[in-house]
Amino acid sequence: MKNVPLVLVVKPECSLCLEARAVVEAAAQKHGLDYAERSIAEDPALAAQFAEEVPVLLLDGVQRDFWRIDPQRLDRLLTQRAAERAGQQAQAVEAQS
Repeated sequence: MKNVPLVLVVKPECSLCLEARAVVEAAAQKHGLDYAERSIAEDPALAAQFAEEVPVLLLDGVQRDFWRIDPQRLDRLLTQRAAERAGQQAQAVEAQS
C-alpha cells in the first residue's frame, strides 16, 4: 500500500464505519488527499491495537479520532497540516536560495 496521509481503520458490519467513511471521503476530496481503509478483520496487529475503538482515524500515522469522526475537527487538522507543509516548503526554498 502506498503511503497515504489518512487511514481509516474499520471492521465489517460496522455502522459507525460507514458514517466515518463518508466524513473521511469528503474531507480527503476537499483537501486533495488520498485516503486508505484498513480492516481489523484482515490485520491482526490492527485488531489487537484498535479492536475496541473502531472506526479509528490515523493522520500521518497518528491516531486522531475514533468511534465518531468529527468533520469539523478533521477539517481543522487537515487545514493545519496543509499550512505546516506549506511553511516547510517555503523554508526549504528559502534555504536553497
